[in-house]
Amino acid sequence: MRAEQPGTPVFRPTLLVVDDEPLVADFVREILEPEGFNIIAADSADTALSLLEKEDANIDILLTDIRMPGSMDGAQLANMVCQRWPDMPIIVMSGYETPSTASIKCKVRFLPKPWSIGQLIDAVNGVAYSVTPSA
Repeated sequence: MRAEQPGTPVFRPTLLVVDDEPLVADFVREILEPEGFNIIAADSADTALSLLEKEDANIDILLTDIRMPGSMDGAQLANMVCQRWPDMPIIVMSGYETPSTASIKCKVRFLPKPWSIGQLIDAVNGVAYSVTPSA
């Protein structure tokens, strides 16, 4: 995270975590909130897209699983976010696929499952430097 000047508000990037396993989202929240991130959870790509469409200025980073039930999976969500919000950093995670095998057509950071706490923090911090505070 960035160092802030004393007396200035601290920018806390908001991370949208998309995983059909609630325990994963809860674990991510437990790890990343103390690191300075706000966490919003969605249990499907469909729910995530609805959140992005309503609050796109408030979501800074997308972290999504690839395989999920619903009308679209995490790979399709990542491709859609790349097109509609091209400046939003995207991290995809999976224990079964990679971005290339899932046909993700844009640049994303890949986090293989199972990941360690350190790998999660490194992946999120690795994209957070490019995030600027929303107006």
